[in-house]
Amino acid sequence: MITEIGITAGDIWHYLDIHGKGSLKEIASSTNTDRDRVLMSVGWLAREGHVIVETPGSDYQICLRR
Repeated sequence: MITEIGITAGDIWHYLDIHGKGSLKEIASSTNTDRDRVLMSVGWLAREGHVIVETPGSDYQICLRR
């Protein structure tokens, strides 16, 4: 499972590098990954200080920390 979370974290990184930011729903749809794995991968990236997670509305917004 750790390998899949790491691969998804890489997919999320690439998505955010291209799009700038995205909601969990957008990221899950674009990476064709279920929401639970996206949440785990975003948590990994956030813990390592690579992303910023905000809650401006009903869904989380994620962007790369620059």
